[in-house]
Amino acid sequence: MLYIRHMIRTQVYLPKDLYRNIDLIAKREKKPKAQVIRDTLEEGLKKKRTSKNAGHVLLEIAAMAKKYKWKGPKDLSTNHDKYLYEEA
Repeated sequence: MLYIRHMIRTQVYLPKDLYRNIDLIAKREKKPKAQVIRDTLEEGLKKKRTSKNAGHVLLEIAAMAKKYKWKGPKDLSTNHDKYLYEEA
């Protein structure tokens, strides 16, 4: 990543084995350790942002229901416990 952006200095304590791994990667890729740490953090944060939680899954289900014009019970918002916990 060759773009320039404002950097904020921070300090992090790392376990020795993690520091050694960063050092090995930096030497292998001929990059500064700071760049290896930034790149790795950025990749990890992207994965976290794209991972789905239960809320996202429910929104996707709602979008599918809307797309296929599925109609549920008209009283679902007030009687949701009845529909969830009572046997059919």
